[in-house]
Formats: sequence, structure tokens, C-alpha cells
Amino acid sequence: MKKTISIVLSAVLALGVLAGCGAKTPTTPTTAPTAAPTAAPTTPAATGFAKIGLGIVTSIAKSKDVDPEKGATAQVDSVMVAAAFDKDGKVLSVIIDNAQTKVVYDKDMKLTSDVAAPIKTKLELGNDYGMKAATTIGKEWFEQAGALGNWMVGKTVAEVKALKVKVKDDAHKNVPDVPELTSLVTITVEDYIKGLEKAYANAQEVKAGAVKLGLGQGVSIAKSKGEDADKGATAQVDTTIVVTALDKDGKVAGTVIDVAQTKVAYDVDGKVTSDKTAVVKSKQELGTAYNMKAASKIGKEWFEQANALAAWTVGKSVADVTGMKLLEGKTDAADLKTSVTVSVQGYLDAFKEAAEKAK
Repeated sequence: MKKTISIVLSAVLALGVLAGCGAKTPTTPTTAPTAAPTAAPTTPAATGFAKIGLGIVTSIAKSKDVDPEKGATAQVDSVMVAAAFDKDGKVLSVIIDNAQTKVVYDKDMKLTSDVAAPIKTKLELGNDYGMKAATTIGKEWFEQAGALGNWMVGKTVAEVKALKVKVKDDAHKNVPDVPELTSLVTITVEDYIKGLEKAYANAQEVKAGAVKLGLGQGVSIAKSKGEDADKGATAQVDTTIVVTALDKDGKVAGTVIDVAQTKVAYDVDGKVTSDKTAVVKSKQELGTAYNMKAASKIGKEWFEQANALAAWTVGKSVADVTGMKLLEGKTDAADLKTSVTVSVQGYLDAFKEAAEKAK
């Protein structure tokens, strides 16, 4: 009997030794381990915008003198770039658009364009702009502009300006020449880069928490005039542009308002008299040179009034802004009566579009 017990004990001890030499079976902890923290992705939603800006680059270079058979065409191209930046100046979001607006005259310089017709930008035209069939990469303008904007994200303005470009033809002298863009962008990009540079130079701080950026605009040729007995014709294109930033709750964190008011003058013989190479400034860029102050009953320039309206939007919901009480197109808000006397309907319309398209 003693021998049997001894054998059993020896077997148990041997098994214990063998178990100690093998892999240990993990024990179940009484408390689940805490997962290691991971870095938040560097996205607008995670970091928020520090500043937003708007850059406008306008040209009348493609305007034409009258032709005895075809008449004349005044053309105003206003590139608009809305951008959001982080505290280090890197691009977090960018929207590129171009209002290519034409005012057409007959051979007698009588206005033939419908001045009341709605005018769409290249972005709004989408596939109707008709570039896809003419490009070697089969991409529309809005697709190429979007690809360029996406490439800008995460870069500083200096890095964007350093983009390597090439000459494709006489009309396309600054086409991207980097592998990541050659199959996506064949349009010439100098004005879009210049627009981003302006947007950064003009950037203003926004309320903390801004994560969405929107661009809205309205284009009018209603003030264009045909030739009369004593004067030449004048084409006038007014492009109202609003950029806004929204927080996650849809509240306004910042707004920028500007207008590119561009004129192309003709003499009585139908020749363009405006300098087609001159730098065209927006109302914000003109500042006090716009010269509204003397005519304003509150003694404020256009840019001061536009900035007061923009500041008023901050902290409000989109509905609060677009629901502003108006009187004959002007604000009837008690807290704006001493700072804004310009008509605001066009700015509110552009703001509404910007907010609806914000992303």
C-alpha cells in the first residue's frame, strides 16, 4: 500500500514539473486592461480651424473689341478661393471656383445679354461646363479644381507655391508637373495658387470649434449699359462672395464678405478702353479707396459695414442669420442700425448658399 501511494505521488510531482516547463495558461484578470491611447487624426473635425480667408483674382484680359460681324464681348473672370488654416498656417480645407462671366453686345454695341438671367460659376455648371471632352484626362473643370484643392490640404502656402509646373500650350502655361497631379489636373493653376496666397494673407481668426467651410456667391450683370448717342458702353459684373465656417452644431464661427465689382468700358467705336492688364481689386481690397464713407449717413466705408455684418453672424445659427429682419433690402436688426446701412439681401443669399454647401 505504501508503495502504491509513493508511485502516485511521484507521478503527480512529475506532471507538475512538466507543466512548469510548458507555456503558462493566462489567468483572467478581475479588471479589463485599459487600451493604449491613440493619436487623433489630423483632420478639420479633430483640430478645428484657426483662421479662414478668401482670395479673389479677377481679370478682364479676354474682353474683345467690337467685330463688324460678331459684335463685342466683355469677359470678366473672377477666381475665388476659400480656405481654412490651422494655427501653423497649414491648409485644412479649400474650395476653388471661377465665375467666368460674359456681357455680349451686337455690332452696334447694343446690349444683347439678358441682364436678369441667373449666372452660374464653373463649379455650379458642373458637367455642363463642357471641358471633359476636350481634356486628355477626361475630367471636368470641377473635378480638376477639386483635385488641386485636395492636394493643397496639409501644406503651407509656401509649399503650394513651390508646385512644379510646365507649359502645355499658349493658354496653359502653368500646368502641374508632379506625379500625384499629372493624371488629375491639366488646367493652368497660377490664379488658383495666387487665390490661396491671398486667402492666407487676408485670413481672420474664427471662433473655436469651426470644422466646416462653405463658399457662396451671386453674379449679376444688371448694371451693364449699351452704347448711347454720347457715351460708349460699359459692362459691369458684380460678383458677391461669402465664405463661412460652421462648428459641429451648425453655429457660425466666422464669416468673410467681399464683392468683385468689375467694369469693362468701351468707347463710341466699340474699342475696349479699360486697361486689360491692370490689377482688379475687390471692394475689401480697395478699402477706403472705394470711397463710400462720404456718401454714408453713418460715416462708414463699405468694408467696415461688410465686416460689421460678418461679425454679427458669429455665434448665430444659419436660420438666425438668414431670418434677419429686413426693410427694403436693408437690415432692420436693432444691433446693426448704426453700423450697416448697405443693402444686405445679396450677402444673405450668398451666406445661405455657403452654409448649405459647407463641408
